Formats: sequence, structure tokens, C-alpha cells
Amino acid sequence: MVSLLPRAAPRAPFRPLRVVRPSYNAFQPAIAAPLRRFLSTTREQPRLRLGSIAPNFKAKTTNGDIDFHEFIGDKWAILFSHPADFTPVCTTELGAFAKLKDEFEQRGVKMIGLSANDLGSHDKWVEDINEISKTNLQFPIIADAKREVAFLYDMIAEDDMQKPEIAFTIRSVFIIDPAKKIRLTMSYPASTGRNSAEVLRVIDSLQLGDKKGITTPIDWQVGDDVIVPPSVSTADAKKKFGEFREVKPYLRFTSV
Repeated sequence: MVSLLPRAAPRAPFRPLRVVRPSYNAFQPAIAAPLRRFLSTTREQPRLRLGSIAPNFKAKTTNGDIDFHEFIGDKWAILFSHPADFTPVCTTELGAFAKLKDEFEQRGVKMIGLSANDLGSHDKWVEDINEISKTNLQFPIIADAKREVAFLYDMIAEDDMQKPEIAFTIRSVFIIDPAKKIRLTMSYPASTGRNSAEVLRVIDSLQLGDKKGITTPIDWQVGDDVIVPPSVSTADAKKKFGEFREVKPYLRFTSV
């Protein structure tokens, strides 16, 4: 079972003037039924904006019980969801991520998966993953049979919300930094497998940006030139980066 942990009371949201908001009661019948199907709590789903604190929870995993924030500790983390055990695309994905264990560890990143099945199913599925991908999957997989974490992290597609049967989770990716802030999200439909190399690429970009105060251009790879942010003046850029190439006053490249 997943336990959703209390969060600090949020600051009052910004409300623009002269905006008439429809009453919550107008929508309550439409949202109450699907929530009752999957959740035993009436807690409002957090707004998962980039830069917001990743919601904490307690859950059972293939590696034992966890408190999510304690699991992250002082590392980076990638939380990624899968529609179901013993499905073809999910099996190829987890095998690929398992093979990248050393790459993630070199970057100080912990991996944790999620699938909407129980632990017994997970354990048997991991055997298949290891056999098919010739690997040894070691990262934990959350047992989320009741879709509690899936709803907490908005991992349910709109079409599935309207179905009377239990909804599958989509393929979500959350990259979370040591401060427990959400730094990047990706959402894929169940029919499309992810690109594990892209996950590594964006982690490299985020970590280099934090360390060097730069941004990265399209299709950037480790070793390519990076961009001096427009907020850095020319004088400061010379002090900080030394040589740089100016294409436009707002587009300057350098190497780090």
C-alpha cells in the first residue's frame, strides 16, 4: 500500500483580478467518480510544475518499503512509470534502463520504476526482464496496484480517466534533484517506448547547467559547445568563460 505523506501548507496561489471562476461543485460529479475508483483519499492532486517539490510518499517496492524523499537522499533520481507488468514495450524499457546502471551511478542518479501491479507480479516480471535483456535489474519497482502514486504524479491519460475499468498508467519520466525539486518531466503514451539515451542526455545538461551556469542548445551532447545565458553580461562572460563566440548579442557559444 502507498501512503501519501503530508506536505507543507502551500502559499496562497496568485489569482488574477476580474476572473470569474466556476464553482467546484459544477465539476465535482465529473471528477469524484474516477477518484473514488482508485483513491481512498480526497487529497487534492499537487501541481507538478518544474521547480516544485516532488510529492513525497511511502510505498512497497521490489527492494523493500521506502519513503521516497529518504530514498532520494542527497542524490538525483529518475522516477519512471510503466502501464503494466508482462507487457512488451515495458519489458524492453526496463531491460534497457537496467543495463545503464553504471551510467546512472556515475552521474549520482538513483533509478526507481513504477508499475500498477503488486509485488508478486513484479518479482516474476523481473525474472522475464533479466532473461530477455540479459541483464540484472537492481533498482526498485514501486507496487502501485491501486494507482495512488500514479494519481499523485498525474500518470493517467485523459482517455483512461473516462473508462469504467481500472486505468493504466502512461509512461512518465520525472527527473528530481537532491533538493527534491522536479527538474524535468516527459510523458509518453503507452504505445511508444522511451529513449534511454535522451534521459541520460538531459541529466548531463541539467547537471552541467547547475555546475557551470550555462544552457545547452538543441541536440547538445557532452563535449559540444554550450550557450552563455542572456542574463550574463559580456563583461561577466569574459571573466567567467574566457573565450566565447558571439553569433548575436543574445546567442553566445563557449566551451566548458
